[in-house]
Amino acid sequence: MTTTEKTTPKVQAYSMKVPLLTSGRTNQVLARTDTVEVRAKVYAEGGENGLHTHTDEDHTFFILDGEATFYDPEDRPTVVGRYEGLMIPAGAYYRFQSTGDTNLVLLRFGADLPTPEGTVAPRLGIDGQPLEGKDPRNKQVPPVFSGETFGED
Repeated sequence: MTTTEKTTPKVQAYSMKVPLLTSGRTNQVLARTDTVEVRAKVYAEGGENGLHTHTDEDHTFFILDGEATFYDPEDRPTVVGRYEGLMIPAGAYYRFQSTGDTNLVLLRFGADLPTPEGTVAPRLGIDGQPLEGKDPRNKQVPPVFSGETFGED
C-alpha cells in the first residue's frame, strides 16, 4: 500500500433506489464523512412530529416525491413539494409531516458544525431537553414495505 492510498479519502457512490412503504417510515444513511451525512428518508405517513433542533448541524431536506409540511415553534406551516427543499440552520426548531397523497421521499444532507466543550445532546426538544429520534414524541411507526422501489424505471 502506498502512502497516497493510506491518506487519501475514498469516493463514496450511493443510490436513491429506496423501498416504498404502505405504512411507517425509513431513515437510511447513504453516505457519510466526518463532516457531512446524506440520508434517504421515506414516510408513508407521519413525520418528525416532536418539535426539535439540531444544535451541531446545518441540514436541508430536498423532496423527491410527495409533499411535506414543516412547522416552526409558532406552528406556522411551510409546505414543501416535489423538487423543492428547505434549509434548516443549527438551532432552528422545526417538525414536519407527510401531507401528500403518495410516499414522502426525501434526501437529507447534514453538515456537522463545531460544538462547544461540554455539549450534552445535539438534538433538543423545545423544552431544551434531549429529544432522540426514537423518542415517543416523534410517533415512530415501523415500516411496512410495499414491494415497490423509488428510483427504478
